[in-house]
Amino acid sequence: MFNSLSDRLTATFKNLRGKGRLTEADVDATVREIRRALLDADVAVPVVREFAARIRERALGAEVAAALNPSQQIVKIVNEELVEILGGETRRIRLAKTGPTIIMLAGLQGAGKTTLAGKLAKWLKAQGHSPMLVACDLQRPNAVTQLQIVGQRAGVSVFAPHPGTTSEHDVPTGDPVAVARAGVEEARQKLHDVVIVDTAGRLGVDAEMMDQARRIRQAIIPNEVLFVIDSMIGQDAVNTAVAFDEGVNFTGVVLSKLDGDARGGAALSVASVTGKPVMFASTGENLDDFELFHPDRMASRILDMGDVLTLIEQAEKAWDKEEAARMAKKFADQEDFTLDDFLAQMQQIRNMGSMKKMLMMMPGAQNIRQQLEQFDEREIDRVEAIVRSMTPHERVAPKIINGSRRARIARGSGVHVSEVNGLLERFAQAQKMMKKLAQGGGMPGMPGMPGLGGGGARKGKSAPKKKARSGNPAKAAQELRDAENRRSKSVPSGAAFGQPGADFDPSQLNLPKGFDKFLGK
Repeated sequence: MFNSLSDRLTATFKNLRGKGRLTEADVDATVREIRRALLDADVAVPVVREFAARIRERALGAEVAAALNPSQQIVKIVNEELVEILGGETRRIRLAKTGPTIIMLAGLQGAGKTTLAGKLAKWLKAQGHSPMLVACDLQRPNAVTQLQIVGQRAGVSVFAPHPGTTSEHDVPTGDPVAVARAGVEEARQKLHDVVIVDTAGRLGVDAEMMDQARRIRQAIIPNEVLFVIDSMIGQDAVNTAVAFDEGVNFTGVVLSKLDGDARGGAALSVASVTGKPVMFASTGENLDDFELFHPDRMASRILDMGDVLTLIEQAEKAWDKEEAARMAKKFADQEDFTLDDFLAQMQQIRNMGSMKKMLMMMPGAQNIRQQLEQFDEREIDRVEAIVRSMTPHERVAPKIINGSRRARIARGSGVHVSEVNGLLERFAQAQKMMKKLAQGGGMPGMPGMPGLGGGGARKGKSAPKKKARSGNPAKAAQELRDAENRRSKSVPSGAAFGQPGADFDPSQLNLPKGFDKFLGK
């Protein structure tokens, strides 16, 4: 969603690189470009005006003037201000101390409330809760049926005593307030600890809808009222948010359709204008495409600085620990890396979700966005089909795969023989690399890589010059043996980071905050 804004901001910061000192004209030009980028992204004008003023004030202050790298300091300031207008800190659901936690969803029709109710329920279920959905949208045709289907897919209970309307010609009957009240009581009796109430919406803000939402709120007294807003509606998002805040006094915002190609102004405007935090974001059509909103991580994505922590969290959630332990043991025992192992690793990656989305979270991904957009997600399916078309013996010993076997594999997987050849070549390279690493050597093509026992020169020291060999063949052979002995004593096979018993300090690597826990520190 923020691709256009990211491109504009990245191009603006490039103009500052290499400048040892920034003049007032440089700062004004940068702020002017940032203002234009935000306005083009449909951010509300008052928000842009305040944002640009704060950046200019800080950029002309002492923190930039005293900085060793003024351009990086400007990026840091913009990042901090983006975090601020996105809400500042991550806001989580306030759970009730006693009884079920009641969450009410409100918003316009078409914003995605019903689907989002299922996503939120599935997310809460994964957190160890027992949620229940309550169908209070009795006006939109088949809204109750849709919620029942979504609840079934999410694996949660749905309370729907009234069928609602089934066509546009039906006259709405039933009392949504009574259904909401009965739903909370049902959840209390059946020991559900979270109740998610899906309410009706309209194509536009009107008094009747607001009155119904207000009466539901008064009847069930929810712990959270989440305003669901379509991220693609642009400037009108602010007016809608203000109207709902005055009508039902919501406590948090949920951004839906954040994976769209709109300019993203709603996300940068709502939190700042209403003063209410963005709590969740819906990033796709699947029920798993739902995440807690972190203002600092979203600001990093906008500035093309990546979102490594979210990537790590997704990997932790999807990674099979038993499979990882099996691979680690196999690696430690220096066993051969087979095509079965290769297939298992591909399936692990598939479980993490879309490859495009994962790669776009890497720092600097905007520079290769065009290549990423052309990436075919079905490539993993083709690779899996090729490997599964092999016999068990061929997967363990790929060297036996001759021309006729390759032709058979290609026919079985529905691909060309050239694709089978390409996969086998890539696998052979991966197998060599794994074998080299398991033996404590450097990576192929990267001799002397630090940390892998490659024997390269240490940082800050020049590599020692090679001693000239003797002209006597016997003496030269002895010198070679002596050199090999010295090398094997100084760096034992598989020594971590080239030094036996050396204490590794993760702070030397400039890793993201919280990353050091994955290094066992």
